Amino acid sequence: MRIPFHKELKIGGYILKQKLRGVKHYPLVLMLEPLFRCNLACAGCGKIDYPAPILNQRLSVKECLDAVDECGAPVVAIPGGEPLVHKEIGEIVAGVVARKKFLSLCTNALLLEKKLHLFKPSPYLTITVHLDGLKEAHDRSVCQDGVFEIAVSAIKAAKAAGFNVNVNATIFDTQTPEQIAGFLDFAKEIGVGVNMSPGYAYERAPDQQHFLARRTTKELFRKVFALGKGKKWTLEHSPLYLDFLAGNQSFLCTPWGMPTRNVFGWQKPCYLVGEGYVSSYKELMETTDWDSYGTGRYEKCANCMAHCGYEPTAADAAISHPLKTAMVAMFGPRTSGPMAPEISLANQRPADYVHTRHVDSMLAKLEAETRNAPPARRAAAPAAE
Repeated sequence: MRIPFHKELKIGGYILKQKLRGVKHYPLVLMLEPLFRCNLACAGCGKIDYPAPILNQRLSVKECLDAVDECGAPVVAIPGGEPLVHKEIGEIVAGVVARKKFLSLCTNALLLEKKLHLFKPSPYLTITVHLDGLKEAHDRSVCQDGVFEIAVSAIKAAKAAGFNVNVNATIFDTQTPEQIAGFLDFAKEIGVGVNMSPGYAYERAPDQQHFLARRTTKELFRKVFALGKGKKWTLEHSPLYLDFLAGNQSFLCTPWGMPTRNVFGWQKPCYLVGEGYVSSYKELMETTDWDSYGTGRYEKCANCMAHCGYEPTAADAAISHPLKTAMVAMFGPRTSGPMAPEISLANQRPADYVHTRHVDSMLAKLEAETRNAPPARRAAAPAAE
């Protein structure tokens, strides 16, 4: 259950440096979303429910690389939408890798074999294929038959071409522990590590019935980890995050650990919750009321155990508690006995549903830009990728 050693060493050194400098709010992973457009419409996704004018927006290569430089995080993840739909994704990836940032290029893999030539293998680049389980479970999750087989074919092609490849699995309550364990066995067979996280209950996701509550998440992962004893699955998370999923750690969320830059701007407060947008990373860090977010503080965060909030917490804890981390890494998460105390929800503030307000504001901005654009530019329609 280890991150590759050279990556672990560099990230660990970065975290230690921040702690020695007394920096509290520092980024670990930049979540860089160059577009929201996707070639799938997954039932559990809350990222694609936008009008066409917003789905047609793209961050430029310069905007993407400026965000990388501005943020300074040692790791960059490029999710979406579907990043391979972006015409300049090859240039964006090359620019991030040239900066020696560890880059995870996230994709549903529908276009991966076709566009693999745009990229070069590098120890700094990992192609992360979204795979939510074995064939039946994954195709159900993405609401389209045949996607699992395309993704597995693309994984094998990318590995054969010399790329680092792993998979990212979002876990819902539609799978049993045995099915998830079977998926992890399959990932081991094809030679890829796995990132996995319980799905976050996006307010705009079409399917609201199958997101996991916190207690259910912990019980599910305990059963999965118990089934995995001795199997040596490659789970690419810090040991303490896995221990948290199994209910053995009472972590608080670190919402600033994975700041997000997308077509709206820098997103407050985190990748999953869009409560506002600002124009710079500095403004994001200095004007966000971080203490207003997280489980026990805000209703939208009540059931969240997603990696983007808690992996930074676990990574920071690993530096402070190296012996505990080593023990969990050696023996795996505890899968029986009492769980760590749960965070009380008694004092959480109610959810503020702001999606429509942000959409209306963006549409007004785009309409104003169109009115003020030269006639030739107004007449030009967005080109399809």
